[in-house]
Amino acid sequence: MTTRLSAGGADITIDQENGCRISALRVDGTELLRQGPQFGAFPMVPWCGRIENGRFRDGAHVHQMPLNHPPHAIHGFGRNAPWKAARTTDTEAVFTYDLTDPWPYSGRVTQIFELDESSLKITMGVETYQDSFPAQAGWHPWFNRVLTEGGARAEIAFEPAWQEERGDDHLPTGRRVDPLPGPWDDCFGMPDGVDVTLTWPGELELKVTSPTEWVVVYDEQEEAVCVEPQSGPPNGLNTLPRLVTPVDPLEISTTWTWRRLG
Repeated sequence: MTTRLSAGGADITIDQENGCRISALRVDGTELLRQGPQFGAFPMVPWCGRIENGRFRDGAHVHQMPLNHPPHAIHGFGRNAPWKAARTTDTEAVFTYDLTDPWPYSGRVTQIFELDESSLKITMGVETYQDSFPAQAGWHPWFNRVLTEGGARAEIAFEPAWQEERGDDHLPTGRRVDPLPGPWDDCFGMPDGVDVTLTWPGELELKVTSPTEWVVVYDEQEEAVCVEPQSGPPNGLNTLPRLVTPVDPLEISTTWTWRRLG
């Protein structure tokens, strides 16, 4: 089952059975997202990026997650699970997903999509009514490298305060370094909020913003560029745990704003 939102010349398709991902984002008929069941733009929850060897500690307990990207676990379970529609209008939709095995804690994730003719705002919340637990949330969009046949390649512009040094295992080492030139599969810190601009010269500009301070930029593939706002760095369940409690849910949002060029 899919849900379609439309506002002015913009429309999105949400595939709630396939991880509540945005399977299509079109502006005046031009598709911005890489197509395919594993692409589009999917939520990362209850963690983002890799967990080292699939294990994380919560107090005295060590939990083992399935190694879906050996030797690590990656991107959480929400991207593969069916979500339930809670409310839809022409321009807004709300979906929920209940955490379950093999995640060791019960909780609920809510994702809200709000579309207008020049922007899309997405909000995600993780809440628990029982035990507290560490969690992360974010999004992994695959933006097309080229929008139209023969068109210009996407250019990335952002000014991070630091880059998380990446080890050979693709995990942050714990050291912060000055930002290095791409290509990247790296996490960056933007303490004033994520602000990344993708420009397809002569065609379209798209800004990805978020109040969170963490963003992963991935542009090692020819077909797409990924700009991933997230609530903590990769392996953050171990290195920078953020507890979700009955009185303190985790909430994150991102806004994508676009304008035509030329």
